[in-house]
Amino acid sequence: MTPADLSRTVLHAVRRAVDEDALRAPVPARVRVERTRPGGSGDYACAVALQLAGPAALPALEVARILRERVAAEPGIERVEITGPGFLSFTLDATAEHHRALLDAVREQGLAYGHGDALRDEILQFHHAREVRAAVTAHAVRRLVISQGARVRISCEEAPDPDWARLGVTVDAHGTPPVPLTGIRPVPAGATAAELLRRLGPDAARWGLLRSAGHDRAALGPELLVQGEANSLFRVRYAHARIRALTRGAALLGFTAEPAPDAERAGHTEPAPFDSAARPLLDLIADHPGVLLAAARHRAPDRAARQLEAVAHAFFDFHDSCPPLPAGDEKPSAAHRARLALAEAAGTVLAGGLSLLGIRAPEHL
Repeated sequence: MTPADLSRTVLHAVRRAVDEDALRAPVPARVRVERTRPGGSGDYACAVALQLAGPAALPALEVARILRERVAAEPGIERVEITGPGFLSFTLDATAEHHRALLDAVREQGLAYGHGDALRDEILQFHHAREVRAAVTAHAVRRLVISQGARVRISCEEAPDPDWARLGVTVDAHGTPPVPLTGIRPVPAGATAAELLRRLGPDAARWGLLRSAGHDRAALGPELLVQGEANSLFRVRYAHARIRALTRGAALLGFTAEPAPDAERAGHTEPAPFDSAARPLLDLIADHPGVLLAAARHRAPDRAARQLEAVAHAFFDFHDSCPPLPAGDEKPSAAHRARLALAEAAGTVLAGGLSLLGIRAPEHL
């Protein structure tokens, strides 16, 4: 179950409670769930009971009890607890079946995994200064909000720099509309599109412009071209290339990914497909739709970039702990097929996220 699935499950429980007259309150348009903070209970938490307590004229703890009854029995939910003044804390069912459902969803949706329609009713216009970072940021924000169903138009205060096109930037109009895209710190003097393209190329330039939050200084030094772990762009793209190499290696060994890690399906005892190193990667993949939606809502492509860094880091930890390819004379097993499916899901998230940022995801590095 992804955070988006959990949010819909809780919203459905609210509707049921209202329909059954257990709650008398307006049904919210959406329900927000968040990762539980360190030291907290469960995997996710939600404050919807506190939100509904006033309109329902009930204590928040009573609202939470009403909703817990309707959520606890849903598939994918292992446990629902009430904490504090009325927070709902959810522990998800982490069985192989739910891992398989998550990986199947990524495989089915492909590069569109994480896209949605939460912003489908929004018609947006972004306006930015005639400056390269503002232009690239507006273009990335446009991709993000479109991925969540919004319609958007971009304008620039003056005629756009022709070199922006080489960075993948398009502008619909120029002039002065009423709502500018604000809070973007310009690049240092002299760092024009042409200069950045000459020095860094389009992919490294876009990453450098987008990786930092808009109000922070953009890191645009030669480190963006270094092929090493300290370069976050290289690490993200290397993770994607490594995953593609795993798929090619598996084909040479005569097997493909199959998100079915349980020994019963395999028909005999198999080595464990995942250990605890897989959980961070599975969690990040499950969280990906929520991260993209938050990046779109907050006009913050840096959130998407940091998500890709986290996925790449978790993939390498998982790869080292649970190799997707057999070693030596070892035969490919159901465990290897399941591990490969998780690796490929991570690769899909990396490729899709880079695409939203306007950056290529090469298959070879």
